[in-house]
Amino acid sequence: MLTDATVFATIAASDLTEAKEFYGGILGLTQTDESPGGVTYESGGGRLFVYQSPTAGTNEATCAAWQVGDVEAAVEALSAQGVAFEHFEIPGAVYDGDVAIMGPMHAAWFKDPDGNILSVAN
Repeated sequence: MLTDATVFATIAASDLTEAKEFYGGILGLTQTDESPGGVTYESGGGRLFVYQSPTAGTNEATCAAWQVGDVEAAVEALSAQGVAFEHFEIPGAVYDGDVAIMGPMHAAWFKDPDGNILSVAN
């Protein structure tokens, strides 16, 4: 049943106005819908739903990731928009600047205004 269903990420925000500035303005995602429940963005054929919640930012793990062809270029572009990157202790990972290299996988993590952890990876 779920194998044919489209999955999308949902992210809690404490302030939807601030979240819209981050996801639409800084990340440049295209807003496709807004309702009293939240805001929907389209990204690479997928969707991201941002909704208001008092539990925003309490997750200590990555809640959404973008698969990109060039992680280093994505980090550079996001950095130019003022995005700061996080470094996490990951067994076997070696950092080259803000990019963690784990064998063939490269990844970088950043946070939204609520502290939700997001990433770009290949």
